[in-house]
Amino acid sequence: MDVVILMGSKSDLDFAKKIGKVLEDFNVEFCYRIASAHKTPEKVLEIVREYSEAVFITVAGRSNALSGFVDANTLNPVIACPPYSEKFAGLDILSSLRMPSGVAPLVVLEPENAAIAAVKILAMKNAELRKKISEYQTKKRMEIEEADSSLC
Repeated sequence: MDVVILMGSKSDLDFAKKIGKVLEDFNVEFCYRIASAHKTPEKVLEIVREYSEAVFITVAGRSNALSGFVDANTLNPVIACPPYSEKFAGLDILSSLRMPSGVAPLVVLEPENAAIAAVKILAMKNAELRKKISEYQTKKRMEIEEADSSLC
């Protein structure tokens, strides 16, 4: 498994599927898992051990202990992608940004960008993914160029 999208609860699934869609577009092998740092910490540790070679993308809102907990228990890259919450005016993002020393999950707010970050990490040792990322970036540049040229 290349990427594990680890959610804090089933309510995160719709948000996590946006990440999965992009990973599918790059033909990256991934799976969805659910475990809570607060409610089922032992299960989180089991998942971290089970996928010892994976990039983790954690999806948990409110008090996002999941991202830091996973990061503190693996040598692998961890990308926190917390869903935005209107309920707290977005301030729950602070639980993803403020980590103790030595705990360093990356925080990426947009699901597409979290998937791209994971693909770029994997592409460091995968020539095929490097080519796909290069093509993706070229496509994004062309979209800007086309938008600009349509204005003149």
